[in-house]
Amino acid sequence: MPAQNIAVDHASTGLVTARVARAERISPSFVRLTLEGEQLQGWRDLGFDQWFRLAIPVAGEATRFDRLASRYDVRGYLKYLTLPRSTRPAIRNYTVRSFDRSAARMEVDFVIHNSDPQHAGVAAPWAATLPVGAAVALIDQGCGYRPVEGADTVVIVSEESALPAAIGILRDLPATSAGYALLEVPHRADEQPIRAPEGVAVRWILRERTARPGAAALEELRGLPPLADVPVSGFVAGEQQLASLGRKHLVNVRGLDRGAVDFCGYWRQS
Repeated sequence: MPAQNIAVDHASTGLVTARVARAERISPSFVRLTLEGEQLQGWRDLGFDQWFRLAIPVAGEATRFDRLASRYDVRGYLKYLTLPRSTRPAIRNYTVRSFDRSAARMEVDFVIHNSDPQHAGVAAPWAATLPVGAAVALIDQGCGYRPVEGADTVVIVSEESALPAAIGILRDLPATSAGYALLEVPHRADEQPIRAPEGVAVRWILRERTARPGAAALEELRGLPPLADVPVSGFVAGEQQLASLGRKHLVNVRGLDRGAVDFCGYWRQS
């Protein structure tokens, strides 16, 4: 994560294994994988933007998950680096889109970079194959969003890479919340149904094809009317420039405390 202040919360659940039960292209830029497995019944369900390390089988059936550490801290990462490249999985960060404990089921959305293969990475091309039946492993890392105590006003800003996080936060906000959610996507068909408090104005922002990801959302943020003189929680995530400049605007221009804005650069536009 090139620019962020997101804390890592190591859960006691350790390494959780599952399989891809369903895979669906839900819009031009998103594939949704449904993971199922008995071990998910013990998953710590935190809601909001809960994220995890996802280990995927880039080595096919030869991939070994049993050698991964149950905790992805410095020691766990160093252990991962010692594993043979021919059998170790790739590990990337993803957000829980939805979770159903009774069904031992989790949904995860993957952004598919159709027009920008340079930033496709490893996990998105794998998800784009709709890998039903594939084994995966997960390590719970907690939530990035840490609301300010007593703050009923929120400002949430994202482009598509952070859309699952933004949707999760909006879904689980208190019903009394007010504020703005500025959500940038490359295609109108990428807009998703959102459950949010009535007082939060959700604005979908359609990005022009040649524009830098996050630039339109940042411009929308800068154009918001003055915020009420009350405690405000901010969340800005997506491409690194959106995350860093969005936080800078909220702190330097809007007057939020630095600790009141959770921000994370998920990736960097070259």
